[in-house]
Parts: sequence; C-alpha cells; structure tokens
Amino acid sequence: MPIRPENRNRYPANWPEISKAIKNRARWQCECEGECGRGSHTGRCTNQHGQPAYGTGSRVVLTTAHLDHVPEHCQAENLRAMCQGCHLHYDKQHHARTRAQTRHNALEASGQLAFEL
Repeated sequence: MPIRPENRNRYPANWPEISKAIKNRARWQCECEGECGRGSHTGRCTNQHGQPAYGTGSRVVLTTAHLDHVPEHCQAENLRAMCQGCHLHYDKQHHARTRAQTRHNALEASGQLAFEL
C-alpha cells in the first residue's frame, strides 16, 4: 500500500529494504492468520504475491503491515507481510479513527465546530 505523503517522513530511509526482508521472511505469502478479521480464511492466508487472490481473482500485492499502526516501529516482530485485502481489513478501525480525526481537525480549522456554552 502506498505511503501517504504526509507520513513519508515517519518511515526510516531504509524502509524498502526492511519491507522486502519481511516479505522474504514470509516467502512472499500473506502471513495473516485471521487477525485481519475478514473471516475468509482459517489458518494462514493462502494469497501469494503476484498470483490471483482467492475469491476475487485479482492480482495479489503483498504489503508490509505495522501491527501497532506506528510507522516508526519497524522491528521485525511488529511487522507482518499481508496481502492488500488482509492489510486493509486489519487497518479498518485505525483508518476510521484517523479519518474522523482528520475531519474534526478540518472543521476546527475552518471554525465550523459548535461552541459549547
């Protein structure tokens, strides 16, 4: 998954090498064992990079997920190779929180938040 421009400086300069090492560790297969919450697989996800995804047939892109959602934490035990489907589902709640915070910040900056009396 692409790194958002506003988060790029949060990743170490050697992130491409770190990410590749995690994918090599996984032998280029998704390492998710159901923690994504999709409910579509039991045990390890069978999706492999570049191959058709189960269920959809779309080409699998293997990504590297931060289990704690903190880009600065790049220790191997905090990183997991995940297909794009598992990664998106794993990050679902995190994305909802950041989206709500972004919306709140934009409203606050524009003066649109209601005043409490």
